[in-house]
Amino acid sequence: MRTHFLIGLGIGSALVLGAAAYAQQPAPSTPAAVVDYGPPITNEQAKAVAAAAFAEAKKNNWRMAFAVVGPAGELVYFEKMDGTQLASTEISQGKARTAVMFRRPSKAFADQFAAGNTSFLTFPEKPVASEGGVPITVNGKVIGNHIDS
Repeated sequence: MRTHFLIGLGIGSALVLGAAAYAQQPAPSTPAAVVDYGPPITNEQAKAVAAAAFAEAKKNNWRMAFAVVGPAGELVYFEKMDGTQLASTEISQGKARTAVMFRRPSKAFADQFAAGNTSFLTFPEKPVASEGGVPITVNGKVIGNHIDS
């Protein structure tokens, strides 16, 4: 069984980590309501996801914060690059929780807001409407979320 982690970068690209290779691949088309939660992401998996995102950000001279949360929105791993704005600490964790709690990229809420739909602002758990949070899936189940901010 091969494990893949789907992560999102702040520019909206997706990376798939498998073995030691990276490849561009679009986000899965499965509706959020159909994607089940799986077992929580491990610390080792979270570090691998964050390390790949960190390397991509460094290559592009982006200063970012990386938060990985489990299926219940709990913080599993966090790292902030030197020189990243202070607000990115909280923003990255909010985007991560949004994507895992709603089982869809946080960009979906940004798109809804841009289209004039603000009804999600009435939700008890308010999503962060900003690109960057994408659910991490393994074998079609959400095990966590990774965010760059």
